[in-house]
Amino acid sequence: MGEKSKFSHHQKLTAAGLLVAMGVVYGDIGTSPLYVMKAIVGDNGGLQNVSENFIIGAVSLIFWTLTILTTIKYVVIALNADNHGEGGIFSLYTLVRKKGKYLIIPAMIGGAALLADGVLTPAVTVTTAIEGLRGIPIFFERFGNDQNIIVIITLVIILVLFSVQRFGTDAVGKAFGPIMFAWFTFLGIMGLINFGQDWTVLRALNPYYAIHLLMSPENKLGIFVLGNVFLATTGAEALYSDLGHVGKYNIRASWPYIKVCLVLNYLGQAAWILSAKNDPSILAIENLNPFFQMMPNSMMLFGVVFATIAAVIASQALISGSFTLVSEAIKLKLLPRLKIIYPGANIGQMYIPAVNTLLWLICSLIVITFRTSTHMEAAYGLSITVTMLMTTILLMFYLLQKGAPRGIAYLITLFFGSIESIFFVSSIAKFFHGGYVAVGIALLILSVMTIWEWGNIIKEKTSDTVPLKQYVEQLRMLKEDTSVPKSQTNVVFMTPDLIGEEIGRPIIYSILDKQPKRANVYWFVNVEVTDEPFTKEYSVDMMGTDFIVQVQLYLGFHVAQEVNIYIRQIVHDLMKDGRLPKQPQRYSLTPGREVGDFQFIIIREELSKVTELKKWDRQIMQLKLAIKKWTTTPENWFGLEYSEVKYESVPLIIGDTRKTRLRERKPVL
Repeated sequence: MGEKSKFSHHQKLTAAGLLVAMGVVYGDIGTSPLYVMKAIVGDNGGLQNVSENFIIGAVSLIFWTLTILTTIKYVVIALNADNHGEGGIFSLYTLVRKKGKYLIIPAMIGGAALLADGVLTPAVTVTTAIEGLRGIPIFFERFGNDQNIIVIITLVIILVLFSVQRFGTDAVGKAFGPIMFAWFTFLGIMGLINFGQDWTVLRALNPYYAIHLLMSPENKLGIFVLGNVFLATTGAEALYSDLGHVGKYNIRASWPYIKVCLVLNYLGQAAWILSAKNDPSILAIENLNPFFQMMPNSMMLFGVVFATIAAVIASQALISGSFTLVSEAIKLKLLPRLKIIYPGANIGQMYIPAVNTLLWLICSLIVITFRTSTHMEAAYGLSITVTMLMTTILLMFYLLQKGAPRGIAYLITLFFGSIESIFFVSSIAKFFHGGYVAVGIALLILSVMTIWEWGNIIKEKTSDTVPLKQYVEQLRMLKEDTSVPKSQTNVVFMTPDLIGEEIGRPIIYSILDKQPKRANVYWFVNVEVTDEPFTKEYSVDMMGTDFIVQVQLYLGFHVAQEVNIYIRQIVHDLMKDGRLPKQPQRYSLTPGREVGDFQFIIIREELSKVTELKKWDRQIMQLKLAIKKWTTTPENWFGLEYSEVKYESVPLIIGDTRKTRLRERKPVL
């Protein structure tokens, strides 16, 4: 209950919670005004080719997209689908997975797409912010439109951003809330200053203009304009994923202010475009960005610096979210184990070195390859539409599970699914302009997930287990056999296959056959990841003995699997209850020590050549074992770095074995 109570304060509506929500939840959606209108106007032929109706219609589409997808779907509906305070597509999956094994498919697709599209966030937001420097006369006179300097500055900022992850972000994170509150206020004021001079842009709140634009000949992209409009709501999925950091009440209470500030800024950009589209000096500007251009000259430098800070905060939220997402996928056995470090004061602050390095490399390559934010925008948003569709599918099962009438659940799914499908189709046009990058990354992640899940299914179908009770007497005899050298006081086996009283055959083989292991106590430990995020529980079955301890650890998918620490506690609990004899140590740094030494045995599997598997199944298992060699070691994963760990290789025999028989050659007489 400790971990649950630790996070329960986030579920209450507080001023601190509102500020944290500003800093953590809205980073992605809060930087959208930097590039959304720029992309819409640029892809329609530039400022000289947009009419009043086009601009009003574009802002109307943005407003109603924010209203339908962000406000109604996520803030009103999805936030109710919290898993003990946690949100996100994997948390949602754990809530509904009992409805059907096939639900793993939308969860995997959605998770992979979310990770892939998120890689682009730092590249797009930071590059767009730095490009604003061109609006400052001193900078423009020195560098002009030289994109190299923009790329270099962006790469340096991204390098620093990813480098500081290893130190944790507790201290910096506390400043995010007030800074982002100031940022949204700044967005609103800048918008108000501009649209206050042309109140007619308020017509954009009428959905008529949004629908009219989609069918208007002035819209040169047709329905594909929605691909750019969608960029305004890409942060909606992150809003749901970050639910656990702040709680739904703080998100719901802060969202109206966020939305008002965002809408004010888009209205301000619309008013500025309408007043400036006939100005020859403005039409001559290359890569024009209405967000920066609508600022007074005296505010330009401040605006660029502030936008850069906001972009860094948005990127930080994305990186933290990626760590959380990968961690959840690992605990759900959808990805291989990776080393996870907790540099901060709470479990929500995690750092995964391999993920951090990959994100940095891909972000940097995207900046170097695409160079301008205009090109990056073409790659942005495609795969997030896939994530939203997958979330909608899982939400349908959640609504049905909660007792919602089938008709209403199907109607809600059809409504949001139809809208998101239209956005997906409109975003497909981005594929050849850069969307292939996000799709390629998503497919790569999905491939690893598929290999891992498929490998798990193959192994579960054909796992070779034996009843542990059958070997109790042999273990008793071995324990008392003084002719066999004692291996350790406590021998602990990490057992992936523990089904009731059935245990993996390789473990019994290791104790009795390979090299008899004499010990005072034999431990068999299995970790089950629960649907709840912060569970820390265990159960013990000693099979009527005082030398066999079968431990089932129940750990939430947000909890570190520090087996060494948990076993020490269980030892003391069992000794206190008199179920386990004390193990007094003659030689020890600690006088009167009553707990003996431990050796952890980890079985390393290698696919046996005599295993008969279908061609594809064999390929999958070989790929899985190959990937496993590049990931973190079990001792790191289970928190056994400072314990005595012994690895033993055993052949992994799955299914039937190939029979081979030699024919005796008779001697020639």
